[in-house]
Amino acid sequence: MHKRNTFFLGLTLLLINTTTIAQTAALDSVAKKGFMVSNDKIYVVMAIVITILAGLIFYVIRLDKKISRIEKES
Repeated sequence: MHKRNTFFLGLTLLLINTTTIAQTAALDSVAKKGFMVSNDKIYVVMAIVITILAGLIFYVIRLDKKISRIEKES
């Protein structure tokens, strides 16, 4: 059992190392500006993040009002 766990751990570390080497070569071409900025995708990401945060804030405010109403009733 111990040998199997060691084997899978070694295999996982090897695969992680291989993928990071492949990503490093791909990122060198856009190193000056950055990937998201060079493709104008940063604005899409920011819009999604702002939408999610606005939704969470709206949910928390609504939940707080409901809890306050229940506390006042009891």
